[in-house]
Amino acid sequence: MKFLLSVCCCLITAAALAQPGIAEMQQAKQDLSNSFFSAFDFALVLAILFGTFGALQIYHNWQMGEKRMDAVVAAWFFASFFMILAGPFLRALFGI
Repeated sequence: MKFLLSVCCCLITAAALAQPGIAEMQQAKQDLSNSFFSAFDFALVLAILFGTFGALQIYHNWQMGEKRMDAVVAAWFFASFFMILAGPFLRALFGI
């Protein structure tokens, strides 16, 4: 009985080591890390564009005499802030 149990354990271990796809998983991780940095740079570029476009729109509204711009300022600020924080969050999420 013990011999049969030990043989089964050895076969299960051998089957676990013979799993296909380990090289493919390493390749997928490498591809993700290569494309992630370009996505991270893209998020920073979007944050710069949101900040610049928001600043121009706020300045224009201010010059036109609009009195209550608190919501507009907060919306553009937090849009830029979200894009800046999206990169580190994704980096931590994927472990890159």
